[in-house]
Amino acid sequence: MELVQKNKCFDGEQQVYQIESKYLKGKTKFSVFMPTQALQGQSCAALYYLAGLTCTEETFVIKAHAQRLAAQLGIILIAPDTSPRGENVAQGDSWDIGQGAGFYINATQAPWSEHFQMESYIINELYPLLNEALPIQADSIGIFGHSMGGHGALTLAWKYPQFFKSVSAFAPICAPSLCPWGEKAFTAYLGADQSTWADHDATQLVLKKGALFKEVLIDQGLADQFYSQLNPEKFQQACQSVDQHLTLRQHDGYDHGYFFIQSFIDDHLQFHALQLQD
Repeated sequence: MELVQKNKCFDGEQQVYQIESKYLKGKTKFSVFMPTQALQGQSCAALYYLAGLTCTEETFVIKAHAQRLAAQLGIILIAPDTSPRGENVAQGDSWDIGQGAGFYINATQAPWSEHFQMESYIINELYPLLNEALPIQADSIGIFGHSMGGHGALTLAWKYPQFFKSVSAFAPICAPSLCPWGEKAFTAYLGADQSTWADHDATQLVLKKGALFKEVLIDQGLADQFYSQLNPEKFQQACQSVDQHLTLRQHDGYDHGYFFIQSFIDDHLQFHALQLQD
């Protein structure tokens, strides 16, 4: 871990690290907010935040305004980049495929499969690395995200419940197999055989694996310009069918951006703090 930037923030420290990833086959960055307790070596709960399309490891830490309450709650915040980067990394012909659009899955199709192994990077590389390097309380780790990252948070939580004790999302892509964003990404990364897509679709994973968490929180703006891509009702129906307790809050007037996230970020941090204490 190479520390490339640090800034004092609410008596804690906002950090940016770079590593050479064996799964992404290149350098990648991630952000870490360390509250005072963690800087002093105290074991703390941790939250992974997965950002959406076009974002980087900086987007959440600059735009979400999460550090103030995280400092009060003593929670470490971790924000990886959204995809592999670099001149040798494949790039798509639009903003919703390629660099900045990794979808938190392992690609199986060329040219993406060489570098786009985001699921393995987060679960098999970043997660154990940070558990060893930082004073993280290993049984108190949660995950949340926005849009494409909300998809990532929900799917990784259901795939790896042994790693994450809590999960929430802002405007997640709940059923990517059934929306243009997901269909485009899954066809490119996984191939045209849609039978392989279900393992990367939050709604299908809930139906397959059942209720895994005490509570799930999703916030969704009703003025979201991408609402037709997100399908929160399908995820809600899946949760109801397996008795998974879900709080789906829908908010008049809020769109898909970070002003929406700023408005409800405190609720999510408090939600995770409560879940991680149990």
